[in-house]
Amino acid sequence: LPILTASHHPQSDSVANIAPRDKAEILAQALPYIRKFHGKTIVIKYGGNAMTDPELQADFAEDVVLLKLVGLNPVVVHGGGPQIDSALNKIGKKGQFIQGMRVTDEETMEVVEWVLAGEVQQDIVGLINAAGGKAVGLTGRDGGLIRARKLRLQDIHDPSKEHDVGQVGEIESIDPSVVKALQDDQFIPV
Repeated sequence: LPILTASHHPQSDSVANIAPRDKAEILAQALPYIRKFHGKTIVIKYGGNAMTDPELQADFAEDVVLLKLVGLNPVVVHGGGPQIDSALNKIGKKGQFIQGMRVTDEETMEVVEWVLAGEVQQDIVGLINAAGGKAVGLTGRDGGLIRARKLRLQDIHDPSKEHDVGQVGEIESIDPSVVKALQDDQFIPV
């Protein structure tokens, strides 16, 4: 989905400095997408540099609110790998990876849940709310949103060998009813 990004300029709190001709051009380019996706759920993966640069964070939150205001239903799905690594380092635990997958024992899972649902998610919810939206944080457990089974990671060099990566799963099913209920009340699920 191509999305036009409205840039936030610290020196201006409004779009008053954009020439009327440019505003009309931006709107003309956006209208076909607004029509095509009006009422549809749009899943946005939020991660990388956008999560660490304060100006990009503000731009992201404003864009999400704009999508909701024009009739789309954004759902934000976020990462947090660097934040997890930082929290693990603080408690003296080194993240272990097998074939690019984080090995997640019980202690690591506690840190992952705390960082993603307690820290990263709440920062995103706060940004969206500050930008004028109504965001609500969810985890895969909330409302039975995600059902998963333990991941069996096959060795890339020896298919007869499996690696145990701990509490890591493969999604079996999604029950979107909690997301739908929030969207119907004009909330933005994170």
